[in-house]
Amino acid sequence: RTHEISRLIGRCLRGVVDMKALGENQVQIDCDVLQADGGTRTASITGAYVALVDAMHWAEEHKHVKSADRVLKDWVSAVSIEDSQAMTDMNVAMTGSGDFIEIQGTAEHRPFNRAELNTLLDLAEKGNRELQAAQRAALALD
Repeated sequence: RTHEISRLIGRCLRGVVDMKALGENQVQIDCDVLQADGGTRTASITGAYVALVDAMHWAEEHKHVKSADRVLKDWVSAVSIEDSQAMTDMNVAMTGSGDFIEIQGTAEHRPFNRAELNTLLDLAEKGNRELQAAQRAALALD
C-alpha cells in the first residue's frame, strides 16, 4: 500500500514537471501520514506539490535550475470525494488548468451512473480550485 501511494504521488507530481528543464537534478519528497482517517493520499499530493514549488524556488536561487517556473508547468492538487447518494468514493488529482492526472472511483453499495460521475467531477474541480488557491496563499504567491 505504501508503494502504491508513493507511485500515485510521483505520477501526480511528474504530471506537472518539465523533466527536461529539471535537468540532472532529482527531487525526493517524503510524505508522512500521521493519522490515516481518510483523504491522506490526496492531502499528500496537495502538500507534496507545495514542497516541490518551495524546493524549485530554492534550486533556482542556488542555480541548480534556470527557472522554477520553467520546471513547473502547472499546479496540481487532489481531493477525496464521498457522495452518500451515489454511494461512491473518489479521488481526483487535477492540474491548475483543469486537466485530470488521476481519477480513482469506486462504487460502494451500488454502481453509479454517468450523471452522478459528472456531478462528482464537478465537485472535484471546485475542491481542487479551492486547494490550489490555498497552495498559492501558503507559498505567498498571490
